[in-house]
Amino acid sequence: MQQMLSIAHVLGGLLMVFSTTYLLPLVWSLAASDGTHRSFFLSGVATLAVGTLLWGATRRYRRELQVRDGVLLVVLGWVAMAGVATVPLMLEIPGLSFTDAFFETMSGLTTTGATVLVGLDQLPQALNLWRHALNWYGGMGIIVLAVAILPMLGVGGMQLYKAETPGPIKESKLTPRITQTAKYLWLLYAAITVLCILALKWAGMSWHDAVCHAFSAMALGGFSTRDASVSSFNSPLIEGVLMAFMMIAVLNFSTHFVALRQRSLRVYFHDPEVFAVWSLILGSALMLAGFLTWQGTYPSFITALRHAAFNTVSIATSSGYMSDDFNKWPIFAPMWMLLLCTVGSSAGSTGGGVKMIRVLILMRQAGNELVRMVHPRAVRPLCIGGQIIDNKVVLAVMGYMLLWGLTLVVLTFLLMATGLDLISSVSGVLACLNNTGPGLNVLGPAENYQVLSDFQTWLCAFAMLAGRLELLTVFVLFMPAFWRK
Repeated sequence: MQQMLSIAHVLGGLLMVFSTTYLLPLVWSLAASDGTHRSFFLSGVATLAVGTLLWGATRRYRRELQVRDGVLLVVLGWVAMAGVATVPLMLEIPGLSFTDAFFETMSGLTTTGATVLVGLDQLPQALNLWRHALNWYGGMGIIVLAVAILPMLGVGGMQLYKAETPGPIKESKLTPRITQTAKYLWLLYAAITVLCILALKWAGMSWHDAVCHAFSAMALGGFSTRDASVSSFNSPLIEGVLMAFMMIAVLNFSTHFVALRQRSLRVYFHDPEVFAVWSLILGSALMLAGFLTWQGTYPSFITALRHAAFNTVSIATSSGYMSDDFNKWPIFAPMWMLLLCTVGSSAGSTGGGVKMIRVLILMRQAGNELVRMVHPRAVRPLCIGGQIIDNKVVLAVMGYMLLWGLTLVVLTFLLMATGLDLISSVSGVLACLNNTGPGLNVLGPAENYQVLSDFQTWLCAFAMLAGRLELLTVFVLFMPAFWRK
């Protein structure tokens, strides 16, 4: 019981931190005079009050959290923040149920970008900004932000950082203190976002569209201010700017930080994920452009290249924008892109999926096994980028991939059991589990998730959370051993 009260104390602090996020849409609402400022003010005050009450009532139970505490806190924190973030949406959108509002906010915080809302073009500016801000906060991780700015919480910072950040190798720190690491990563993230805003404004967007799309592009979240997504702008220049920043965000932000600190691009050549990610995505874009031209989907290779490149980069990086309805393409192309969103992101990026580093480890391990069949006595340590990978990491990756596959199968069958067709079920689970957004068929890029029943919506929301928190963080809570003293 005392353990839960200690976690509740820190959770109250996290809600207090989260209450400050309402300030941005509140100020924007006042500046744009869109009439939503009261909803954001009330939501912020209510969240602050709940957080303060929880923090104050459990203050005498404050202590340093252990690894298990950090895992539980991360899951509870994401659920609680998605829950309180629903309030402005429910106050401002008539008839919006809590289920749909929670799906929308969970989609935002997990950077999935799937939506149940229609009429985004007519949504008040501040409400649209709120959706995109949730993308941005979730991109680098709201809990990592809390670790950066609230060390006085008494939280085991490394426990939270490791439980929340993506990737199989989380032991290394960029600076001696984890709070300093989190702070520098957030500052870098914010600086690149500002550059993205300026670039999108230069490319022809309004300030509101530029801010919103920069937030979702850097978070690889894919929310848009338009129902038709990026296709509504019909601008190759805007698409090019978004592609450039998505390709930056899909790389490990630690690599960006080290490159900036050393003032050298050589760092990128030493990161094995950089070449693998960029070559896979760009090579696939060229391949799909040729395929779509061959199939007669577009009249010329240039037009095919434009749409193949943008949509491939968008889906492969787990963003989820669209410049054209790829649901109408020959099935090979969108299915290939959904495969890419599973493996196309670097660990430590804002992208989803299983991460490229895991793929590299498994491929290298498979190669070693083949060599051992020919040379049984050969000793070949598994190396990635000149670094020897410990066997416990290899086993963890194998376990993770098995869990990922089982989750995909189980959730797909559950959706099919509730009446959804096979392609929609598979693509929807892939899109949510990989935090990508659009699926195929009734969940395609020109549609949205509004067609789902409440049960199907909660299943997809669970898939988003599990995918964002790397599965293990969520599923370990279902083990009886986790709850034993």
